[in-house]
Amino acid sequence: MKVAFSSMTIATSLLCAGAAAAATPAADTIYLGGDIVTINELQPAAQAVAVSKGRILKVGDKDEILKLKGSKTRVVDLKGQTMLPGFIDGHGHIFNVGFQAASANVLPAPDGVVNDIPTLVKTLRETQSNPVTQKLGFIIGFGYDDSQLAEQRHPTRDELDQVSKDVPVLIIHQSGHLGAVNSKALALFKLDKDSKNPAGGTIRRREGSQEPNGVLEENALFGLLFPLMGKLGDAENQAMVKAGQELYLKFGYTTAQEGRATGAAIKTFGQSAQKGDLKIDVVAYADMASSEASMNSPWASRSYKNHFRIGGVKLNLDGSPQGKTAWLTKPYFKVPEGQPADYAGYPTFKQDAQLDGMVERAFSKGWQVLAHVNGDAAIDQYIGAVRKAEEKLGRADRRAVAIHAQTARLDQVQAFHDLGIMPSFFPMHTFYWGDWHRDSVLGNERAQNISPTGWAMERGMIFSSHHDAPVALPSSIRVLSATVNRSTRTGKVLGPEHRVTPLVGLKALTLWAAYQYFEEKDKGSIEVGKLADFTLLDKNPLKIPREQLADLVVTGAIKQDKQVYELKAQTQAQGQDKLSCANSDRCLASAARSLSLAGLIHAHDHDEAGGDEHSHAH
Repeated sequence: MKVAFSSMTIATSLLCAGAAAAATPAADTIYLGGDIVTINELQPAAQAVAVSKGRILKVGDKDEILKLKGSKTRVVDLKGQTMLPGFIDGHGHIFNVGFQAASANVLPAPDGVVNDIPTLVKTLRETQSNPVTQKLGFIIGFGYDDSQLAEQRHPTRDELDQVSKDVPVLIIHQSGHLGAVNSKALALFKLDKDSKNPAGGTIRRREGSQEPNGVLEENALFGLLFPLMGKLGDAENQAMVKAGQELYLKFGYTTAQEGRATGAAIKTFGQSAQKGDLKIDVVAYADMASSEASMNSPWASRSYKNHFRIGGVKLNLDGSPQGKTAWLTKPYFKVPEGQPADYAGYPTFKQDAQLDGMVERAFSKGWQVLAHVNGDAAIDQYIGAVRKAEEKLGRADRRAVAIHAQTARLDQVQAFHDLGIMPSFFPMHTFYWGDWHRDSVLGNERAQNISPTGWAMERGMIFSSHHDAPVALPSSIRVLSATVNRSTRTGKVLGPEHRVTPLVGLKALTLWAAYQYFEEKDKGSIEVGKLADFTLLDKNPLKIPREQLADLVVTGAIKQDKQVYELKAQTQAQGQDKLSCANSDRCLASAARSLSLAGLIHAHDHDEAGGDEHSHAH
């Protein structure tokens, strides 16, 4: 009887298995022919992936997956490329990347050629006008970096007057937290010796005088820049969204962030989404200090509509460490010229009550909070606000995020753990500004612990890593390499105890970043039921020496089973060799800038003609 029952059970199981197999739909697409890194600990690697209706149907051996091949199934041969989950932007500003594309490139090497002030002046003089600069009536440059200029200082109004005395000139520091203008722009902005520093900002002065020297910090810059950008029309703004998206695609991102969205930016993303112009998912975080009303928008949701949603609010608590405006508890190693020896930066919100009220209000409404906190004094302020809000409202799965957290102390990382604050670290600083942090900003001891991923790992915490574009190019490869290696421009390792494995570096770009967005059920790993979002690389990052990660090439991006970027097609169109271009950040930036400006001009011309911009902007 026992045997008969077992036989019946086996027969029934076989019948059920057969019925289940018959019910399994044929795949729309099968991917095979390359390494597949799943970021799924239960199934780390696979030979093939089957996809149906934009979601992953099955992951496993090639022979098993090919059983799902139907008469209409596409079989995609990866031809040796490595497939990973689509890269997710832990923090960046995709809209501002579009603005960068419309500006003169005044970045230093390796992303530009401006490493001294005479080259900066020459570059700005040679800047060609485009619809954005025409609309604003300014010569605009983006990306100068005083730490990389031979003069080791910011350019002044007098030097920018050499570009033009008749046309206003505005250049934005690579950090995005400072800028410099010429005398014409100062006059237009009505800034003179009688102008007071705004709260949370500084107007730098000529030595021995109250006359502005042209350099503007934090809110002294933002208070002028944001209204200026508000003069742009819908056509220019939507073209900037496309320009930012094109550059993100080149680095394999399938989810991007607009990390400090104004009302105008949110309006533009909504328009772009309705027109079907978004190829990847974009999550916007409304600047709570200026655009809290955007949270009443129907776009505020945990679900995407046409690849767009508002994910919560952003708070900016301090400035830039490399620009020496971040708010520290101890003075800068070398204080900026004209500052007292105890200068340690300054906060955006001087009264805790102001910040505490905003965090509590956001928590009470169920809004996710992202807080820009570079200096440890700003981190203390944020931790205090979160603690007070949770004491009043109770604990919940809010996933508050500490953006950058660059100078987080060990006790602060422990507080992140205890309060459920997720850090989104910025290890790219170890490459771009690691030497500057050690020698000028923080000194050796503090510099060794910037973006302290090792302390987070010791506590079993997860984190995301990011590029903060346009502060740096949105290079996923540079993010991965810096998170793993922490090598400076001069090849020195900064904080070896904070280096992580390549697998952890990939998790910070995929699965852990998906968790940050409340999207871990849909993204971040190649698992059954998740979206078919994939990034393609020329090599497997888990099989090459860690020192070679910076040489990886993004060869493609796939969003919900649709290829939205392919390196070969792009480089052929530009007449460039795949590897010689793809391995150069500067080449990619230049190519994106050319494509973006062409789109801006085309969109502008077509808008002026009164035609359908959607059908022609590309």
